[in-house]
Amino acid sequence: MIEATSCGGVVIYRGKILTLYKSYKNKYEGWVLPKGTVEAGEEYKDTAIREVLEESGVQASIIKYIGKSQYSFNVPEDTVEKEVHWYLMMAGSYYSKPQREEYFVDSGYYKYHEAYHLLKFSNERQILERAYNEYLDLKKANLWGNRKYY
Repeated sequence: MIEATSCGGVVIYRGKILTLYKSYKNKYEGWVLPKGTVEAGEEYKDTAIREVLEESGVQASIIKYIGKSQYSFNVPEDTVEKEVHWYLMMAGSYYSKPQREEYFVDSGYYKYHEAYHLLKFSNERQILERAYNEYLDLKKANLWGNRKYY
């Protein structure tokens, strides 16, 4: 068994959520949240910021830690146990540019219910739900976008 750790972000701008469409050699296709592998010596929050920037071109800031998801998948001759740490993040614009080298072919900001139904994986839908509820709570308390909060 191989253990792997990734970090990612639920990136929100004006109430809409950033999602990426990945199309990998006809084996893997679907909408996902930006995330990636932690590099040696890197802090989780730095991984999340770096991966969001690399995969989507979005310079986002972390608002708060949301939680983690876990899943496993098979690779030739082994099983990968993956843990993903998620952050609620805020972008400064609707700009995004999918990273073609990583097989991302589209990206965009979608309303919550659209993003929820687009996402390929149920664990990402659960994280989105948790992050979006956090966002709504912060917005209701007039703390969203208030730099003093984070």
